[in-house]
Amino acid sequence: MITTLRIPVAEPVAVGPMLASLRSHTVPGCEHHNSATGTHHRAIRTNGGAAHVAVRFADPATPDDGRHGDVRHLEVHVETAGRADVEEIEERVRKWLDLGVDPSVVDAAFEPDPVLGPLVQTHPGLRVLGTTDWFATAVSTVLGQQVSVAAACTFAGRLVAAFGDGAPGGLRCFPTPHRLATVEQSELRAVIGTTQSRARTVAELARVAADGVAPEHLSFAADLLALPGIGPWTVDYLALRLGDRDAYPSGDLVLRRALQVESAREAAERAEQWRPWRAYAVMHLWTHATYSPPASSA
Repeated sequence: MITTLRIPVAEPVAVGPMLASLRSHTVPGCEHHNSATGTHHRAIRTNGGAAHVAVRFADPATPDDGRHGDVRHLEVHVETAGRADVEEIEERVRKWLDLGVDPSVVDAAFEPDPVLGPLVQTHPGLRVLGTTDWFATAVSTVLGQQVSVAAACTFAGRLVAAFGDGAPGGLRCFPTPHRLATVEQSELRAVIGTTQSRARTVAELARVAADGVAPEHLSFAADLLALPGIGPWTVDYLALRLGDRDAYPSGDLVLRRALQVESAREAAERAEQWRPWRAYAVMHLWTHATYSPPASSA
């Protein structure tokens, strides 16, 4: 079954940085990014089966329903092989691309700030990229420790190829925790091509997730911190991706460089005035450091 959705998006929206982030974090096999059309494809697992979603921001156009003014929409093409719930998919996409925020509120909070004010003017309506699968994002985050984003995506793609499930459109869903929990650490290390310690962390993460550890539990952060190879940065970064709009990975190297501070403590102190929107502050600083050239030309 193929369905097309048009989801209204509150303006402004910084499309360029979002597409740049989606492009750089594309996991081969599970995702595909078409830069020519600005379309991002992803396989997601739903309660009713696997689905293939393709998202694209339509240019603002005057609506034809009697209202006035320009409206931006996100076009979502959904292909399902079974009885996947389209409403569930729409809600997942909204959270993934942070479509529920009122960007004017966040931008107004940052405009007087000497650091963030100019960044807001450059990229008004910047969103915090979320996830459609917390476990996949957690594993990718672990695999990205001390390596480049490109390397982390390559490692994650190897897991998808070896242990993922088929989805429409020739894509594959990221492996479930239960599937990875059955794989020996030595096999994980061989498939991924990573270190023994990193493979151990992935195996332990799969084990606890299969046993029921999940973001909705109050003990989630503590449960993750108890695992070998997972520290505060990983937990804080996951919180940001999972929807905590005040999450702030103060130990992040790119963030500290952008703020021109030496320590995580200094980075945390600098961000106190940005509460309760520190996740958006992080995105502005990361975007300025990483995606500004392609965003300004998009």
